[in-house]
Amino acid sequence: MNNKYLKATLAIVLVAALFSSCKPKNSGDVVSGDAAQKAYVAPGKYDEFYNFVSGGFSGQVSVYGLPSGRLLRVIPVFSADPQSGYGYSEETKLMLNTSHGFVPWDDQHHTELSQTNGEVDGRWLFANANNTPRIARVDLKTFKTAEIIELPNSAGNHSSPFITQNTEYVVAGTRFSVPPDNVSGDVPINTYKKNFKGYLSFVKVGKEGQMDIAFQIAAPGVNFDLSHAGKGKSHGWFFFSCYNTEQANTLLEVNASQKDKDFIMAVNWKKAEEYVKAGKGKKVATKYVHNTWDEKNANRKI
Repeated sequence: MNNKYLKATLAIVLVAALFSSCKPKNSGDVVSGDAAQKAYVAPGKYDEFYNFVSGGFSGQVSVYGLPSGRLLRVIPVFSADPQSGYGYSEETKLMLNTSHGFVPWDDQHHTELSQTNGEVDGRWLFANANNTPRIARVDLKTFKTAEIIELPNSAGNHSSPFITQNTEYVVAGTRFSVPPDNVSGDVPINTYKKNFKGYLSFVKVGKEGQMDIAFQIAAPGVNFDLSHAGKGKSHGWFFFSCYNTEQANTLLEVNASQKDKDFIMAVNWKKAEEYVKAGKGKKVATKYVHNTWDEKNANRKI
């Protein structure tokens, strides 16, 4: 009996020790609720930050408050939204028109806030559409999509919508190299190295936010993945990461990864801007659709 009592006592002690050792270190805040209190924002009070989240295949942008984590709003951008009527009303149907017709969905990958001197200024939010290459501008006074512009000479819109430090330009690189839009007829894929180019679009942003394509740069036929503008001493430069420098067009999983390294391309956009102003660029006929919320100027086709 004494041995059984001793074993039972030891078992209780061991179990108590086990529960004690499983308790997380520095868990006082979590257990007492202090962590939740620090993130709590009372009704009627504002969060300190807004987090603009890409919606992916929803085609929209979500807005979360921080630190509360509350979903504050879903902004309809590239896809029809039955709840708000976006893409259904006569005014907003025009926002989803493209040169390929009415496209009421997309794959929204990246967002970028407008900047002044390299600092976020809270005027506008820019969003990219990866399927039908488009860039949207959301007015942060109203949290509504004010404008959508389609990108010509592009197939995919991934290295986008990244901006220069004073929002002079919103920049986008085609994800996949393509033959230019003004070529009539089919272009054989086996002429990839000769006829396919990677186009970089520089979209000018006006004082009121209005977008317009200023110029495009035809680069070697590689795929552009991500990009970023230089700031401070490197202001005037734009940097693009790329892949498929092999310029493969078949079995890409194998043939587009033969080399150990790809490249980063640096573009001096200020110098390109000078050339364009001096008339050294080449004008090429193309078409794209530019949609604005302004009913008088909606669905401007260029």
